[in-house]
Amino acid sequence: MMISNSVMSTNILNIMDKHQFKLSKHMHHLATGQRVASVADDPSGWAIGQRMDVRIRSLDASSRNAQFSLSMLKVAEGGVSSTIDILRNLKEKAIEAASDTCTDTDRRTIQKLFDQFGDQINDNASVTYNGKLLLDGSMASAAEPTAQVLTNQSLATTTTASTKLTDLKRRDGSSLNIQEGDTVNLSYIKDGKTYSASYQAGTTTLADMLTQFNAIDQSVFDPSKLQTDSTIGVDAHGETVHTADEQNAVSFTAAATGLDGAVAGITISITDTKGQVKKTATTALNDFKESIAPRDQQGDSSFYIASSADANRGIRGSIDDMSSYALGLTGKNGHAIDVTTQKGANAAMSAIDRALERALDQQTTIGAMSMRLEYTISNLTTESENLTAAMSTILDANMAKEMTEFTKENILLQAAQAMLAQNNHSAGWFLSLLQG
Repeated sequence: MMISNSVMSTNILNIMDKHQFKLSKHMHHLATGQRVASVADDPSGWAIGQRMDVRIRSLDASSRNAQFSLSMLKVAEGGVSSTIDILRNLKEKAIEAASDTCTDTDRRTIQKLFDQFGDQINDNASVTYNGKLLLDGSMASAAEPTAQVLTNQSLATTTTASTKLTDLKRRDGSSLNIQEGDTVNLSYIKDGKTYSASYQAGTTTLADMLTQFNAIDQSVFDPSKLQTDSTIGVDAHGETVHTADEQNAVSFTAAATGLDGAVAGITISITDTKGQVKKTATTALNDFKESIAPRDQQGDSSFYIASSADANRGIRGSIDDMSSYALGLTGKNGHAIDVTTQKGANAAMSAIDRALERALDQQTTIGAMSMRLEYTISNLTTESENLTAAMSTILDANMAKEMTEFTKENILLQAAQAMLAQNNHSAGWFLSLLQG
C-alpha cells in the first residue's frame, strides 16, 4: 500500500481534466454556434473564414453603393423625363405657331410658354441627390473643345462639295429635281436667335450653300471642313467618328468649338417659282442630324460607383448638361428661341427636334446604367449568399454533433468523478491496520 503517491488517484484526476477540457470546448461551440470559435480550434480554417468574412462584408458594402447610385440615377432620369415632356409640348406649340392660322397675338402667347418652359428645363437640370447637382453638366466626363458636326445621310454617296444643287440626288439615286429657278430657303438658330435667308439655286454648289449660311449674319460653318466621305470628325474624347454604315455622307462642321459655336437647328427648304415647297428635295436636304455634339473644355467630373469588392473595378458614368442653353433652346442671356414669326416657329421645330435627340440619348444612357446596376446588385447579392454558405460550412458548428459530444464528455466526467470517490473510499481500509 502506497500512501505518499497514489498513482491510481492521479491517473483518474488526469482523465477528469481531459474530459473537463473537452466538455468546456463543446460548451463553447454550443454557446457560440461555431465549430472554429478561436484560432486554436483550427488555425487554417480560422484564416480562411476571416478572409471570407471580409469579402462578404465588402460585397455587402458594394451592393449598398450600387443601390444608392441606382437611386441617384432614378432622380436624374426623372429630371430628364420631365424635360422630354416639356419638349413634346413645345414641339406641338411650335407647329401651331408655324401655321398662318395663328395671329401675331397667338404667337406672342405661345412665346410666353417657350419663355416659361425654358426656365423650367433649367430647374429640371438643377435636380440634386445628396446635395449633388445631376443634370447641369457637373457630372460630365472630360472633354476637349469640340465643334458641332451635322451630318446628312439622305443624299447620294456620290455627293461632293462641288456638286450642283440641281444635280443632287437622294440615297437611292433618284434626283431631287431642283431647278435653277427654284429658291433655296435657309434658317438656323444660334444663341437663341433665329437667322434666315433665301437665294436662287442657279448653278450653286453644296459648298456655296455653306457660304450662304455664313453670309446670313456671322460665320456659322467652317467651309474647309465640309466632309463628303465616311469620316465625320473627331469627338470630345479624341476618337474619330465615322458614319454607321461606313458610306459617304455630307457633314457640316461649326466654325467655332463649344456651345458658343453650336447651332440649335438648321432648316433648308426648296420652293419652286410658284412658291410651292418641293417636299422631296426639302425632306432630303433637311435631314441633317447632330453626329458630334459640341463640348466646351472640361476636366473629368464623371462619377464613380464602387460596385465591386476589388479596387478599380467599379462603374464610371457621366451625365451631360441638360440645361436649356446646352439643349439650344435659350441663348446665353436666358432668352428663349423666338416663335413670334412663322419663320421663327419653323426654325424652332428643328431646334426642338435636336434637343429631343440629346435628351432621349441622355435618358437611354441613364436607363442603360440603371439596368446594369440592377444586374450588379443581383450578382453581388448572389456572390455574398454563396460565400456565406461556404463560410458557414467551414466555421459553423454542427449543433447535433456538438450536443452528442457534450453529453458523452459529461457522462464520462461524472463517471471519472465517481471512480475517484470510490478509489478514495477504498483506500481507507489501511486504517484498520493501525487500530489492530
